[in-house]
Amino acid sequence: MRRSIMERIKNLWFDENRIFIRTDAGRMYSRPLEAYPELMDASVEDRNDFVIGEEGDDIRWETLDIDLHISSFFDVAEPNYHNEVAEMFARFPWLNVSEVARSLDINKSLLSRYIYGISKPSKQRVEQIRSALHAFGRELVSA
Repeated sequence: MRRSIMERIKNLWFDENRIFIRTDAGRMYSRPLEAYPELMDASVEDRNDFVIGEEGDDIRWETLDIDLHISSFFDVAEPNYHNEVAEMFARFPWLNVSEVARSLDINKSLLSRYIYGISKPSKQRVEQIRSALHAFGRELVSA
């Protein structure tokens, strides 16, 4: 379904698992918080500290340094926890996602989206993640 470029965000709210917007056209859209790991990890207070842009097509969380465009709500991908990257991290729940992402030189939110199954990594990226985890294992054994 093609959406009008004139559609504007009128209000925004959260429940414990999702973010919702309502537009001036009366449409409601929602996304799982897993799609926005920074918001998922944020406090309720920080989540609610947002400003809808003057044009009504974006949302800004100054304290979290996050910007979302209305178009990101048109994506329909839902979490899929049954994926190779999620399974790697499920085996080792003590792994620090931020540190693993840093070692891969990728953004933590991207690695989180891989884990949640919102974004699908290439086969090469999956192999990079696996290799990084193996390297951590070798470091632990040699310590």
